Amino acid sequence: MCNILLVDMNSFYASVHQALDPSLQGKKVIVCGDPEKRHGIVLAASYPAKKMGIKTGMPNWEAKLLCPDGIYVRPQYKHYFNFSNRIIAVMRDFSPLVEPFSIDEAFIDLSGTEKLFGDSVMVARDIKKRIKEEVGVLCSVGVGPNKLVAKMAADLEKPDGLTLITKNDVTKRLWPLPVKELFGVGGRTEKKLNLLGIYTIKDLAKYPLEVLVKKFGVVGHVLHMSANGIDYSPVDPHSLDTVKSIGNQLTLSRDYAGDDIRVAILDITEKVSHRLRLGGYVGKTVSLTLRDTELNSHHWSRSFRERTDITEEIYRMAIKLFDTNWPNTKRVRLVGVGISNIKRKQYEQLDIFSYKTKQRQLNHAVDDIRKKFGNHSIKRGSSITEAGIFNEKFS
Repeated sequence: MCNILLVDMNSFYASVHQALDPSLQGKKVIVCGDPEKRHGIVLAASYPAKKMGIKTGMPNWEAKLLCPDGIYVRPQYKHYFNFSNRIIAVMRDFSPLVEPFSIDEAFIDLSGTEKLFGDSVMVARDIKKRIKEEVGVLCSVGVGPNKLVAKMAADLEKPDGLTLITKNDVTKRLWPLPVKELFGVGGRTEKKLNLLGIYTIKDLAKYPLEVLVKKFGVVGHVLHMSANGIDYSPVDPHSLDTVKSIGNQLTLSRDYAGDDIRVAILDITEKVSHRLRLGGYVGKTVSLTLRDTELNSHHWSRSFRERTDITEEIYRMAIKLFDTNWPNTKRVRLVGVGISNIKRKQYEQLDIFSYKTKQRQLNHAVDDIRKKFGNHSIKRGSSITEAGIFNEKFS
């Protein structure tokens, strides 16, 4: 049975601005970092703007070349979260099994609700209608026998689509698609699959499983199952109850190299570790992300032996990743630091003479100052440079 739906908001950020300001309906709305600065990037675009070639992640300057008459607006995250919560509330009227997948996507499991609301396609129409009328944005809905198929069904018809794919439809609807269209296949995986002669989802579905497992490990098994429309993951309404990672990414005010990047890493680590302690977490794996001037992203990670919430320890690990992997003179446009493999702090062994205890006390003192007087009330001396002005993107 096809009881799983994926509700996907169409051009969500831009749609929210259009819902808030009806005069923007049908216009080329482009949501981006500071429209007056060249270092910002496009976060979302309305469909009229997309027809002009505007894409997510595109630099502002390039977007303005393609769409000089576009309406460029800065992001307003409080409105996005508000709209997202309202959409989730609509979905929960039909089932308690609603799993937010991102700020603009959510799964819903309708198993056992047929006698109340009708079949899944009827419910999909009702959800679309209510979101349009009560929230003011459009969505595409995919209906399928599992989360994977529902997700791919939703991507087939945009905007304002409704697509049903049954188990028997997988071979005719999904197999002809390029392998890059399979959920979970990124650019690097696509290239590796192409080297094996795999260009379509059907090629992947028919490929010898043992070869895929040998080449990709457990991921190869998952890819093979996905290509055949098989997915056993449940719709979990509690998937976001526990934080899995905390991260911060900053688009820099100019292209940075060397010590300037180190200052940026320190500033970001301060924010990440503050949020870690604020939530009562400790983390084990530090990750560093750099985006070069060609907009290529690079990512590395390394784990501690024991979890920590100390800013200086997280920073040292991030710097170790930077010094090991990045040439000192090579410039970057974006820097990101994250910490994952986190869990709630249970207890800590205090030793008033230990470096860790003193450092943790200092961190908490700084946290208290920022909580009382604001995030910018206290800074490290090394941060009071040109590197102090960024566009923030939280993850």
